[in-house]
Amino acid sequence: MSTRISIQRVDFDLSSEVTALKTSAVGAIVIFTGTVRGDDGLSSLILEHYPGMTEREIARHVEEANGRWPLLGVTVIHRIGKLTTGENIVLVGVASAHRQAAFEAAEFLMDYLKTRAPFWKSEERHGSARWVEARGSDDAALSRWRRAD
Repeated sequence: MSTRISIQRVDFDLSSEVTALKTSAVGAIVIFTGTVRGDDGLSSLILEHYPGMTEREIARHVEEANGRWPLLGVTVIHRIGKLTTGENIVLVGVASAHRQAAFEAAEFLMDYLKTRAPFWKSEERHGSARWVEARGSDDAALSRWRRAD
């Protein structure tokens, strides 16, 4: 399986990322992109991370996804720094021979990134900033992936 994990300040090119995931064995590519939405006066986000640790933690969950589904490729790109309304934040791309595996693995990875990846986010609204707290609904989404041992 090919894996690409990048934490970066610069934007990504969606078309290039899809092309990079294509091989002759791939029958399905699922791409999720998250953007900064401008609701309730949000003007920007500031995303921070712990270099090295963040990439290792994401890689660990990519390996878990690969153990659950027959994946052929995974790309995770997460941006950091100050991002304004409409800018891309994250891309998760998953390639597999079949669509169900690609869809489920992409959802699994996004639920993980939203709740457990070591990123810190500050929102700027109406001239003031505040750190974003975890949401119960995000934890509930992640809980569906727990395995009964």
